Amino acid sequence: MASLPNKLITQVAFKAGGDIFHDIIANRPHHLAEATPTTVQGCLLHQGNFGTNGSVIQWNYSVDGKPQTAKVVLQDIDLEKKQIAFKVFEGDLCELYKNMITTCHVETKNGIDFITWTIDYELITSDNPHPLSYLNFLIQFTKELESHFG
Repeated sequence: MASLPNKLITQVAFKAGGDIFHDIIANRPHHLAEATPTTVQGCLLHQGNFGTNGSVIQWNYSVDGKPQTAKVVLQDIDLEKKQIAFKVFEGDLCELYKNMITTCHVETKNGIDFITWTIDYELITSDNPHPLSYLNFLIQFTKELESHFG
């Protein structure tokens, strides 16, 4: 039986500025290991250029204190909307999920910048947990980055 698509969404206020957030995520992710060492330990460019659709990046990060890796393809980069998506095709997340895409979008509401994270995914088996730990990682990462710039 084919699994159904799932979606998790969280939105986090980001006092350090949405432009800063989008710029570092899209164009300078290799600086995140310095800015957010608790959550991100490395970002390696394997193909293409940072900030360019179709480029391949490998992330080294920690979820619940456990080292993880993910290779992703950058897609749906939109500078005006301050949006970028990461399609996971290799790494720890692929053991539990298929067709996983994490999208990051900056919105401004009433003068406050919000970072919206959307995780679209399918469970490989119905026994697998939904990626709530990964969602919490994204929240922690966003807050850690805000503290670095705040």
